[in-house]
Amino acid sequence: MYFQRKIERVIRQLENDYPVITVIGPRQSGKTSLVRHLYPNYSYVNLEEAKSYQLAKESVDKFFKMYKPPIIIDEIQRVPELLHKIQVLTDESGQKAKQFIVTGSQEIHIKGHIAQSLAGRTAIFQVLPLSLEEMANFGYTITDRDTLLLRGCYPKLFASNIASSYHYYQNYISTYIQKDVKQITTIQDENLFYTFLKLLAGRVGNLLNVSSLSNDVGVARATVDRWLSILQASHIIYLLQPWHSNRASVLVKTAKVYFCDTGVVSSLLNISTPDQMLRDPLRGAIFENYCVMEAVKQRHNEALTENLYFYRNKYGTEINLIFEKNRMLIPYEIKSSDRYNKDQLRNLEKFVKEQQKYLSTTEKGGLMYAGSIKTTLNGYGAYPLKEMQGLFV
Repeated sequence: MYFQRKIERVIRQLENDYPVITVIGPRQSGKTSLVRHLYPNYSYVNLEEAKSYQLAKESVDKFFKMYKPPIIIDEIQRVPELLHKIQVLTDESGQKAKQFIVTGSQEIHIKGHIAQSLAGRTAIFQVLPLSLEEMANFGYTITDRDTLLLRGCYPKLFASNIASSYHYYQNYISTYIQKDVKQITTIQDENLFYTFLKLLAGRVGNLLNVSSLSNDVGVARATVDRWLSILQASHIIYLLQPWHSNRASVLVKTAKVYFCDTGVVSSLLNISTPDQMLRDPLRGAIFENYCVMEAVKQRHNEALTENLYFYRNKYGTEINLIFEKNRMLIPYEIKSSDRYNKDQLRNLEKFVKEQQKYLSTTEKGGLMYAGSIKTTLNGYGAYPLKEMQGLFV
């Protein structure tokens, strides 16, 4: 079953301007389904298949004699050297549009090659798991916050009758460690890496403290830095950067850590039922994670830079999510409660008073919460999840 993806429109809009279309994102986020849907008559090769992989590794020239453009090459990070030959072939063809469609799930192995070989020759799109709008278009209705957080947003969970999202994500994490991580680096102790993942999940929504993680896992700080880079490059975690004004001395400058899908973080925390989610002390942070990643998806689905931040100063004033639009700020507070009240906007009102000159005059921001009613509160918007569509474009 194919899900109509929001990003299709912008790919169609830009595809004739580039000889190469690059689609990156986490495993099972729908990259392959998307490109095969958009380009059904193209040749297709998956570098996860042993024969194709071996041929590409042994001889790039023989590979392209067998697989001629227009072509889709899946999991290009397995043999990133192919990108150099793609540069040659696109130049020989006069940079004929959309001849090569490549996908990748690990940015570490392909970013440098793309910058070196395909600068100016490729449009790059990020495909994340389903957004709220994509789920709604498929007919999925948000009825329960805790089920939504537990289930996450991976397309397979909506297209198939999978009995347990918890076990799906357990297998997803295990496969990720066994497959993707080992392709990027040598992990001498897989159990230690898994412990690191679980400890990171326990810090979801918090400032990233590398020294604390290093001490708790029992590995060097450099190892934690390397592991974090791997998790970012393979779209397991997302680091939300802080916003700075000129008063930089009183502002926190450390990123906050989130996971690219709440199903993954729930599984790492051993939350397996909606009832457990309801009672878990990290439910609020997981809900915040969901809202932050929904904003990220809305930006990527329009091929726009993220322009998303958080704010925290040393006096304790914090804004969960700030959207910079037209160089002006739109602040949002995020609360997992299914009810709203004026106290939930206390920090936002402090921020508005302190940073007035940086704020948008046309969009005020407000509260994102787990209820069902869209309303106004102290002059700000109060948005349930189902009303988040379009807030960040």
